[in-house]
Amino acid sequence: MTPLRILLVDDEKPARVRLRQLLDDLAARLATRVVDEAADGVEALEKLAERMVDVVLVDIRMPRLDGLQLALHIARLPQPPAVIFVTAYDKYAVQAFELAAVDYLLKPVRAERLEEALRKIRRGFSDVSLHSLAPQGRLQLRCSERGRVSMIPLDEVLYFKAELKYVTVRTARGEHLLEESLTQLESEFGARFLRVHRNCLVARNAIAGYERGTPKEGETEAQWLLLLQGSTEKIPVSRRQWAQVKAAIKGE
Repeated sequence: MTPLRILLVDDEKPARVRLRQLLDDLAARLATRVVDEAADGVEALEKLAERMVDVVLVDIRMPRLDGLQLALHIARLPQPPAVIFVTAYDKYAVQAFELAAVDYLLKPVRAERLEEALRKIRRGFSDVSLHSLAPQGRLQLRCSERGRVSMIPLDEVLYFKAELKYVTVRTARGEHLLEESLTQLESEFGARFLRVHRNCLVARNAIAGYERGTPKEGETEAQWLLLLQGSTEKIPVSRRQWAQVKAAIKGE
């Protein structure tokens, strides 16, 4: 039987060593192969961009990008691997089991529990929902720049703008490219962002005000422009969207 390809993700090296030892102990009963390791969620996403895996064994509390946020990003991959949470904090356990997630292992992990979790995946069990574990959804956006993964905090985004096949993410510190559609972003973050044009979503909490622009040549009516906190840029609002945008700004 083809071995399950596994990625180990934990910020503590001894924890990764322990999982390797347990998998070695199970080798006679269950075929697995550890293809790589990562010390946090960002590094894990970089590894997943390079190779295919069947299972990610992931700690929850980690720096840069924790296990729950990592799982949300993994779920968006074209062929997402199964995720098994491994952590010392049992306060997540009840939620995880209520969700019927693939599985949830408490440290110190026992060999028989690890085997049970992996056999679920071997049987094709993949009924995973992360809503109750991470009801706020993604808090960071993944950008791949020059072969490296960088994470953009959602709170820092001023606006998204669609350009050709990419979406530009604008923050006070600069611009980044996302390989996601504006429609997907609006569906996921519609409560936090406002569509102001067919190709632009603006963060509601970044709007500082609005003003009339100068009419274009040959036109008598000028577009309204949004003023943004942390930027001198002014974002044009389409006439079609203006009534909705104005009502949102005034809280109507």
